[in-house]
Amino acid sequence: MSEYDYDLFVIGAGSGGVRASRIAASHGAKVALAEEYRVGGTCVIRGCVPKKMLVYGAHFAEDLHEAARFGWDVNDPKFVWQRLRDIVQTDIDRLEGLYGNTLSSHNVKLFEERATVAGPNEVKLASGQVVTAGKILIATGGWPVPAQCEGAEHALTSNEIFHLEQVPGRLLVVGGGYIANEFAGIFHAFGSDVTILNRSDVLLRSYDQEIVARLVELSKEKGINFHFKASLQKIEKQADGSLHVGFNDGTNADYDTILVATGRAPNSAGLGLEEVGVKLDKSGAVIVDEYNQSSVPSIYAVGDVTNRVQLTPVAIREGHAFADTVFDNNPRIVDYDAIPSAVFASPPIASVGLTEAEASAKYGDDIKIYRSDFRPMKNVVSGREERGLYKMITAGSDEKVIGLHLIGPESSEIIQGAAVAVKAGLSKQAFDDTVALHPSMAEELVLLK
Repeated sequence: MSEYDYDLFVIGAGSGGVRASRIAASHGAKVALAEEYRVGGTCVIRGCVPKKMLVYGAHFAEDLHEAARFGWDVNDPKFVWQRLRDIVQTDIDRLEGLYGNTLSSHNVKLFEERATVAGPNEVKLASGQVVTAGKILIATGGWPVPAQCEGAEHALTSNEIFHLEQVPGRLLVVGGGYIANEFAGIFHAFGSDVTILNRSDVLLRSYDQEIVARLVELSKEKGINFHFKASLQKIEKQADGSLHVGFNDGTNADYDTILVATGRAPNSAGLGLEEVGVKLDKSGAVIVDEYNQSSVPSIYAVGDVTNRVQLTPVAIREGHAFADTVFDNNPRIVDYDAIPSAVFASPPIASVGLTEAEASAKYGDDIKIYRSDFRPMKNVVSGREERGLYKMITAGSDEKVIGLHLIGPESSEIIQGAAVAVKAGLSKQAFDDTVALHPSMAEELVLLK
């Protein structure tokens, strides 16, 4: 018999925590998990899943407008935000239920309350109960960074934006990352007058800037406004409910809704980690080794709370590797090289490997750039001038592909298969030797010049 109540206690029922719980239980561990809000975590409940559903809804704005060019008569289409909002939330309820079923079917004990760390092998629940565990896993994810100005309480974060009563007439989106650009595109399609506010003139810093420049150009053409090199100074709520915003560059403007999307911080505050000796970095991230172990040997962490790579599939892999390492005597680490990512903007950006700037810094003049700047067939038929851009970066005499960067329709779908080639270390010649799938946008990957 174990000297502890559980072999593993997981704090946080997001993607990483649920995966770790399930796999550890399948290896024979007695597992408990605590979640203070809803099972599913950021991605399922208030992140990538509901956001992607809104992205799908936003696509119809252009498709309906262009339908006549494809032979369809669509008379007086009307968008009803409340209908989409409620359908999305209903599906989130369904997914939450599936996550709960997964835990139950693997005999994981679920505590639906907040839990904190009381010792190297102790967890204290909000109810006051103290539970012991041989290992504790922190999988509490990240949390949106709120506005830092007078009147900040009047601004929303990505947590609340899904629950709006109506589409705002004037929306200010603060930030230059993927969340800001995605919601800007979504609500522009739904009819909002959107402005993106960013403290610098550089958006999406981790993406290839040539691709980002194309996104900015196309966004401006669609009617999205940009206010660069400025930040929030003061927000005042006016008598009519609108928000008067003063910026630090001396300008001001009125909006109906403000969305602050300036990043996400590790959700580690108040968990009792530092009190028991767990080391955190200056951002609050749990410092772990390659096996997800913290400075306290019995305490581990996976996912966004470690601030390594803030992506759901990465958290899942980390949770799985942790469970195999600790409970199956099968040491595994996660390979963070060549992770594909996407920005579900309009049009979407997709990327894998090094950007041109990163490649140049690493390989100097030993890189080559190949591009395809094209107008997708669908855009030609619909009369839309919007052009896609695919970019390949190679290094060395064998022209090993070290980066692929796309902007255009369905880029996020196309990049997954191409990422396998980059991960495998294939050369430009391997792409050239592959017969094109015609007619498609993806064929541009094997026709790059």
